[in-house]
Amino acid sequence: MKKVAWRLMPLLIVMFLVSFIDRQNVGFAKLDMVHALHMSEAAYGLGASLFFIGYLLFEIPSTLALHKYGARVWLARIMFTWGAVTILLGFTSSLPMFYILRFMLGVAEAGFYPGVIYYITLWFPQIYRTRVLGVFTLGSALANMLGALVGGLLLNLNGTLGLEGWQWVFIATGLPAVLLTLVVMLYLPGSIDEAKFLSAAQKAKLNDMMLRDAPPNATHGNPLAALWDLRVLMFAATYMLMSTSLYGVTYWLPTLVKGFGVSSTINGLLNMIPWGLAVLLLLWLPGKLRHDRVVYKAIAVIGLLGLVCFASSALLDSNVLRFGALVVGGACITLLYPCFWSLPPKFFQGARAAASIAAINSIGNLGGFFGQNLMPYVGKLTHSNVTPMLVPAACLAVLGVGGLAAVNWQRKRDLAHEEGLQRAVAVQEDGSEDPGAGIDLMLDAHPDHMHMPQQK
Repeated sequence: MKKVAWRLMPLLIVMFLVSFIDRQNVGFAKLDMVHALHMSEAAYGLGASLFFIGYLLFEIPSTLALHKYGARVWLARIMFTWGAVTILLGFTSSLPMFYILRFMLGVAEAGFYPGVIYYITLWFPQIYRTRVLGVFTLGSALANMLGALVGGLLLNLNGTLGLEGWQWVFIATGLPAVLLTLVVMLYLPGSIDEAKFLSAAQKAKLNDMMLRDAPPNATHGNPLAALWDLRVLMFAATYMLMSTSLYGVTYWLPTLVKGFGVSSTINGLLNMIPWGLAVLLLLWLPGKLRHDRVVYKAIAVIGLLGLVCFASSALLDSNVLRFGALVVGGACITLLYPCFWSLPPKFFQGARAAASIAAINSIGNLGGFFGQNLMPYVGKLTHSNVTPMLVPAACLAVLGVGGLAAVNWQRKRDLAHEEGLQRAVAVQEDGSEDPGAGIDLMLDAHPDHMHMPQQK
């Protein structure tokens, strides 16, 4: 598993990093672009959020195409098109053109994130998945951190080669996606059986692990049925709250920090701090979340801590204390992602899994549309740059309470399962009960048992 992780995860992290930079670059481009093209804050926020409408409409078809044509080919296609559209954004000349290109960027990138999540589930058994998803989420945290630094520096290139600073933000962040296209085609294996870095014995072992790890209650069948599956809709509603928080904060934080009276470069450096803390926590926490009840507890604690931080940031008078609360709150949002994405793959398999993950991600990403419209709306309504942070506070409050409810539900489910195992007995050849059958069943149910040495 270490061999697989070291071979796949660095490239996937870099791809996610580049994609997330191309999503949040509008937050820095806005600082100059609004005035250069004579846009209002509300009009710009609407244009930025149109990304998520294109994403929603094409997410499931794109993810199903990945399932059909393979991860290598389809992820390379996604990267090339989103990089090209991002570069074109650097030559925006009007508000309608901005609206069209942001919508097209969502269409181009649709399928990337759920496609990678689905791809990861094909390589890593459940017991490793939360840790691997935590490592993958480093891409978004690093993107928010490096994107903030790069965005601030690129704004200072104003006038270079006849281009304005906001134009450099789009052009320079779009090029890496185009350049990575060839790397993906050459380097990313399509499946376990195509992995040249594994021996035949290792492929057989990994395939056997994945086969035994397949959940017995997973749903197959018509992939489009995911759109009306209650479980998918519940996951999507949860993810929408997370997306509203994350995209609202990454979009509005540069505007809030600008109110401190700092330069573009210092603004970028300060915006790095919350996501730098998130990187450190992602390296530590997800590896400890091996079982469902622990994951639910983590969601509850992280959500309630984030609520306190964002509510405090809107109420405190000191800029130093306000920013400190935002640092911890921003890190809390990022930590929710590996916790969340470890759960849906337990319920679906095959094309249905790809479609379900895509549906959850596409519907949930409407939170980005809401977040990038709610933040400027609340700011305009209250005539303040700090009160919009009550939006992520409200979302995290719901997530924290939902996490507590899930902990209680999982506890009852575990108790019922344990009682069922204790009552289980087997009949021997002479008709008597086998007193060791319950122990055998409990061993088989233990999450680590499939990785213990066993005889064929």
